[in-house]
Amino acid sequence: MTSTLPAATDVKVPAQRTAVPRTGSTLRTTPPLRLRRSRSDLILCGVLLVAILVVQGWNIADYPTYSDDEGTYLAQAWAVQEGRGLAHYTYWYDHPPFGWIQIALLTWIPAHFAPESMTVGSMRVAMLLISAISAVLVYVLARRLSLPRWAAGLAMALFGLSPLSVVLQREIFLDNIAVMWTLLAFTLAASPSRHLWHHFGAGMAAAAAVLTKETMLLVLPAVLVTMWRHSHRDTRKFAITGAVTACALLGISYPLFALLKGELWPGAGHVSLWDGVVYQLSRPGSGFILDPGSGSYGVLQSWLYYDRILPLGGLAGALLLLVTWRWSITARALAGPALTVAILALMAMRPSGYLPAMYVLQALPFLALVLAGGTASVAHAVLRRRRRDGERRLVTGGRYALAAVLAVAAGAYVVPRWYDGDRTAMTADANAPYRAASKWLATEVANPRDTRVLVDDALWLDLVHAGYRPGLGVIWFYKADLDPAVTKTMPRGWRDIDYVVASPTVRRDAVDLPNVRAAIENSTPVAVFGTGEDRIEVRRIQAAAGAAGGER
Repeated sequence: MTSTLPAATDVKVPAQRTAVPRTGSTLRTTPPLRLRRSRSDLILCGVLLVAILVVQGWNIADYPTYSDDEGTYLAQAWAVQEGRGLAHYTYWYDHPPFGWIQIALLTWIPAHFAPESMTVGSMRVAMLLISAISAVLVYVLARRLSLPRWAAGLAMALFGLSPLSVVLQREIFLDNIAVMWTLLAFTLAASPSRHLWHHFGAGMAAAAAVLTKETMLLVLPAVLVTMWRHSHRDTRKFAITGAVTACALLGISYPLFALLKGELWPGAGHVSLWDGVVYQLSRPGSGFILDPGSGSYGVLQSWLYYDRILPLGGLAGALLLLVTWRWSITARALAGPALTVAILALMAMRPSGYLPAMYVLQALPFLALVLAGGTASVAHAVLRRRRRDGERRLVTGGRYALAAVLAVAAGAYVVPRWYDGDRTAMTADANAPYRAASKWLATEVANPRDTRVLVDDALWLDLVHAGYRPGLGVIWFYKADLDPAVTKTMPRGWRDIDYVVASPTVRRDAVDLPNVRAAIENSTPVAVFGTGEDRIEVRRIQAAAGAAGGER
């Protein structure tokens, strides 16, 4: 863009220059300094937020199937609420406790008024608040990275409405909360006002993300890249130093907590942070993610079963931004999200690494951002603000027609697949066997208080509310073999158990748990709910016949 000055010779031009946004070259739009004052942004973000909450909230308790991890985090949150410590069993530093402390805060009010509601199905509703905050942060971050309004809306829709997002964001996972804090860190790092407190806040939010789920350490370099690009060069050193200091001071609270408890290093008769870290780093690898015979390949296929568009399209968008790095301002603006996708993708491809199913949650918002950014780059290649000098009207019309064809083709491919996936999430009932097993154990066992039953953690709180003794009456099945505080109360091993609830998780992991395996082998089913591999069997242990308990 050029400007003309008056021809008068006595007009003095000030030395200070004002930067002019280069919107014409990249289809970028300069976001308002205060998004809350932009009516168009508020309307678009509000409409998308309502759609996301409806799709994610409808049928949330019935789909997907309860997972043992959900039950574990919720049971640990219950222990915090009840003043029983940091976990419902011995806390052994498997993850920092800040994650389920937040879950305890989110679920405290409904649990206070209706204690029996503290179960996995009903408390999934608390995750809607996390999803809402994260979705809004995706939109705000996209605008702060100078994506046009339509691209910011696209990123928000990709993040919140993908069937993969709908399924995983419903579940009570630490990763969902950690992603919210990570997005806040990016958003503060990209603040257009460049206040130093924004950068300090970004460091604090990054620390909160790591203390929620330690794997978010991987993303911290991308937060620093974003802060470097968006901080003022005169205060950049102070901003980076302040952010790193704030992050480090909060992050060190976790090892300091272990040190003050005398549990930082291994020793006789107590758990330790060191042992927890060693366990996490020494877990058996899942294999190479592209090897059809590996566990990682199975996890990848489970992601692609729900949605191929966001994971594969996001990777393609990151690659496009990488290729166009030198001449695309959009690519440089999205350096932080693109770096995040690259780091997480490379870590997922390690043959020696362990790849859990919820790992993709950490990448979803950044996949959405780079896919929306890549789409904006393609739109720039096809559409330009003004016709080129000398370009015929027919050529201009052809470019717009091509853009329309590409948009319609993308919609025709995405909408039916997402409709089917989201409809399944909003209508299917995958948890009827769990509810039926919970009801049977609550009504058909004569004396729950004196009955000992092995269950996965998805059912643990249900049975606590039904009158079973927490910890030693209703026993999380892992603890029957791995927790000395439980095994010392079982001098006869599996013979001291009355029932075992053989859910898919229990049957799968019993191979490596002698007491649990023996309990299943020496028991007979008295009630079966569901069919096939997803069935749940309530099994009466034969050695316990005539002992406390029994069916009515």
